[in-house]
Amino acid sequence: MIKIIPSIEVPVIQKGITSKVNLSLELKNKKVIIFGVPGAFTPTCSEKHMPSYIKLHQQFMKKGFNDIYCLSVNDSFVMNAWLLSYTDGAKIIGIADGNGDISHNLNLLVDKSKSFMGKRTTRFAMVVDDTIIQNTFVEEPGEYKVSSAEHLLTVV
Repeated sequence: MIKIIPSIEVPVIQKGITSKVNLSLELKNKKVIIFGVPGAFTPTCSEKHMPSYIKLHQQFMKKGFNDIYCLSVNDSFVMNAWLLSYTDGAKIIGIADGNGDISHNLNLLVDKSKSFMGKRTTRFAMVVDDTIIQNTFVEEPGEYKVSSAEHLLTVV
């Protein structure tokens, strides 16, 4: 079964500028990485996940990727502030899936109410080529392995 990026409008943050875009149209004719994090400014997301993609950005570009996106169930203001908190944060394009619509559509929405976070995206990484999802790497709860930039570089 072919999985495709849904035609849903969400805020996308690029170099400090937020635009509302149809995600499917945004990714048309592009080969991209999308990695998902449970929350901006949370420990593993901020200390490991985001920095790994910033650090290895150029290596992904050399492999033919157009862009790297980070998706989180956060509003656009939080996503923008988080990206701006990194010296090279402009290398990553944010997807502010504030309502969880994209995460829900892709069956990646999880309930983190026990941690007082509500509904969030699970930690994942995916390869998308012209809106078609080629591979998805979903972490087990509490894990950070298969969605890391280091791991993804070994399989793309």
